[in-house]
Formats: sequence, C-alpha cells, structure tokens
Amino acid sequence: MRKHRPASRPALSGRQVLIAQTTLFGGLLLALFVKELPGMVRELRIYRMTGGLRANRRYP
Repeated sequence: MRKHRPASRPALSGRQVLIAQTTLFGGLLLALFVKELPGMVRELRIYRMTGGLRANRRYP
C-alpha cells in the first residue's frame, strides 16, 4: 500500500500573487507617468500661455 505524502504548501498563496501583481502594475503605471511627465508639463505651459479657460473672448 502507498503512503500518502503530507500536503505540501504551494510556493505562493493567492494573496501573495495578488500583491505581486498589484505591485507590478503600480510600478508600470508609475514608470509611464514619469516618462510622460515632461510632455504634460509642456502642454500645460502652452495651455496657460494661450489663456486657458479665459481665451474664449480672445479666440472666437
């Protein structure tokens, strides 16, 4: 008769996998934000130079 092996624990629990995925996704979002930040600053500067929301009376 075969002896049963003791139940082995999985290498990672579901909670640990979820935390790892969340960390990875957050890191990717942060990297994308940092990469796009100079362009956003440039666009904001152009928007402010053209008058922003008050430009309606200047540019019909």
